[in-house]
Amino acid sequence: MDHDGVLIPADVPPENEPGLARRPAPRRVVAAWGLWDWGQQTFNTVMLTFVFSVYITSAVAPDEVTGSAAVGGAQTWAGLAIALLCPVMGTLADRIGRRRQLLGVSTIALAASMAALVVVMPDPGWLGYAVWMLAFASVVSEIATVFYNGMLLQIATPATFGRISGMGWGLGYLGGLVALVASLFLFVLGKDGETIRYVALFSAVWTAVFCLPLLLVGPDTPRPDRGSPRFSFFSAYRDIVRRIVWMWREQRYLLHFYVASAIFRDGLGAIFSFAGIIAAGSFGFSQEQVIYLGIAANLVAGVSTWLFGRLDDRAGSRVVIVGGLSLLIVACLGVYVLSGTAAFWTCAMLISACVGPVQSASRALLARLTPQGLENENFGLYATSGRAVAFLAPFAFTVAIGIGGVPKAGIIGIVAVLVVGLLAFLPLRIPASAHQ
Repeated sequence: MDHDGVLIPADVPPENEPGLARRPAPRRVVAAWGLWDWGQQTFNTVMLTFVFSVYITSAVAPDEVTGSAAVGGAQTWAGLAIALLCPVMGTLADRIGRRRQLLGVSTIALAASMAALVVVMPDPGWLGYAVWMLAFASVVSEIATVFYNGMLLQIATPATFGRISGMGWGLGYLGGLVALVASLFLFVLGKDGETIRYVALFSAVWTAVFCLPLLLVGPDTPRPDRGSPRFSFFSAYRDIVRRIVWMWREQRYLLHFYVASAIFRDGLGAIFSFAGIIAAGSFGFSQEQVIYLGIAANLVAGVSTWLFGRLDDRAGSRVVIVGGLSLLIVACLGVYVLSGTAAFWTCAMLISACVGPVQSASRALLARLTPQGLENENFGLYATSGRAVAFLAPFAFTVAIGIGGVPKAGIIGIVAVLVVGLLAFLPLRIPASAHQ
């Protein structure tokens, strides 16, 4: 701590840093950690992107434009709530302990909120309930993810961080694929439109079943000593501000990266959040076709992320980020300008091929920018900065629809966020040590 009371991390070797595991966790714990991502991914893939959100806009809402705007508006408010709550969730776990219990509460809340959507009938009277319950589920999903990510530092050593993190990410992609295929055969093919609402109950059960093992065997944080300071939102936000002030003085390049990456990562997340709505609302995709799109998108994203990881090691993360964002912007503009199913599929697959590599390269670049001993704190701030602007892309998406009058106009709002993120990233000066 310096003379101004600002918390300055000590230069401690990572194996001695509090919060990092000194030895690999048992395989059953690692497996349970990966299964949580498999289970939770059904919300992002099935509920938020490719099935239930499309059901809301195409069957519940009176028309596609009204439905798209309603979903985007509710997700904007969800993003604001995420920005306010998620940055301090890690601090909450550190101050009161019981990270596993906190993960359990938020996971149960996620499953319950999804199950509560099963009552939504294809009637405009249910639109408000549907979009706001989906928004609530988005908030508790992000809160749960904060506690989940924090566990990684307890089950992986510095030597296995990337491998175990990648395992969880890969299981998430695979879980989304399997859940989509199951949804297709159970609730879509050969069924009437109202049957789709039962995908909400299916997703809730899927999440509860596959997330349960981690809630039973996952590592926990100990309760603090009696003399430890009590948690308060005010002190948590104050500590975050102090850390940012110190970074402005001592590590401005790192602060620059946090801001730029937070912006373009919000745009990346919005692409998948609203892809299904655009496909159905502006290109006439049926529910089955939207699911096929989701299956293809997850496959392409998974394969491209693995392939471009090698380019990242050879050419550097900056090349992958700048190149990927540039291609994303062109492909997203193609979605808006071009017409026809074939053109949309081409642009969608190009977008899918770029999203994963940019996300992965962004995380890899932070690892290169992080001095030894600061992994825990810097990756925590990485998550915090991303949550802080989670409302930008949904807000831009909604405004663009209001101006353009059609669902696919929302892609212009997402393009605007990606452009701002790219322009913010370009002036970043990466220290020579980061290239080693």
